[in-house]
Formats: sequence, C-alpha cells, structure tokens
Amino acid sequence: MSDKLLSAVAVLLAALIAGLGLFWHPEAPARPLPVPALPAGGDFTLQSAGGPVALADFRGKVVLIDFGYTYCPDICPTALAATAEAIEQLEPDERARFAALFVSIDPQRDTPARLREYTAFFHPAIVGVTGSAEQVADVARRYGAFYARQPADTAGGYVVDHSADLYVVDRDGRVVDRLAHGTPPVRIASALRRAMTTP
Repeated sequence: MSDKLLSAVAVLLAALIAGLGLFWHPEAPARPLPVPALPAGGDFTLQSAGGPVALADFRGKVVLIDFGYTYCPDICPTALAATAEAIEQLEPDERARFAALFVSIDPQRDTPARLREYTAFFHPAIVGVTGSAEQVADVARRYGAFYARQPADTAGGYVVDHSADLYVVDRDGRVVDRLAHGTPPVRIASALRRAMTTP
C-alpha cells in the first residue's frame, strides 16, 4: 500500500473517529434527584368546635396535619381514611403521644361544628380546625399547601383544587416529614413512630 493511500486512510479514520465523538457519549453516572426542602411550618392557632386550637398546645406530641375540606369528593376522604387506619396501627402509648389536625381550606362552608362531625366519621382522634380566609391562607403558605377555589356552578356549589400532602410535625413543633397522597397507612404509622423516637 502506497504512502499516499495510507495517508488517505489515516485521514478518513481520523475524520470518522472525530465524527463519532460528536454523537456518542458514554452514560454519565446517575445522580440522585434532589430531595425537596421541607416547608418552614410554624405555630398557628385556629378554631375547632371545642374552641381555639394552637399547634403549640401539642408540644411533646407528634402531630399529623392534613389540609382539605369537607365537601371534597375524593382526595380528602381517602387521606382521612388512611390516617384513621394508621392511627389504629399505633400502640395505645403511641396514640397518647400523637395528635391529628384536619385544616379546612374552605372556611366559607366548613364551620367548626361541621368539621367536628366530618372528622369524627373517620376517627375521633382527628380534630378539624379552620379560621378566617386570611388565617387559613397564611397557615397553608407556611406549610407549602396549595389550593384554589373554582367558579361556582349554577346551584352555587363549588370545588376547591388543592394539594394533598400530609405533614408530620415533631415534638418540638418542626416539620420533619411530608407524605404524598396515597402513602399507605403502614408507612404513615412508620413516619409517626420515627418522629416519636428521633431525638
């Protein structure tokens, strides 16, 4: 093979390798997705059928907070049923160190009396609370809960679109976990136990 032919082959190979370099990249190692930061949370006082309820009242206990409303067609009943089942999985001494709050994002319709009746249907340990529209909006914002009232229908009824996470607050009043809607009751109970035992 002549020197000219060898040179031509070498140039062709070099061009081919350079071209492949433009399109072929070895797989980069998978990077773990960043864990979303937990919301700031913080103390609040809202109204229940039994009077004012402050998060600070539960210092020393683990609190599970759920945002929703009593006219919710599906998400809230499902979440409250899962919460009720998780509560039943706790031992009696664990239940004594636990509280559950259902914060209504629909204060226009959800009176404290209605909330008491609604939450009692799922479990007597769940306390329904609400407040003025401004109070509820402030609490929801600090806990990272989102909601938006939709236009009323011809009968005056309306739905409220909302996020559906559960928030676990530790004995010192700090948000330590956020559980997505659909988390199985056994995992909810596990998260509560973890918050009870973590220093």
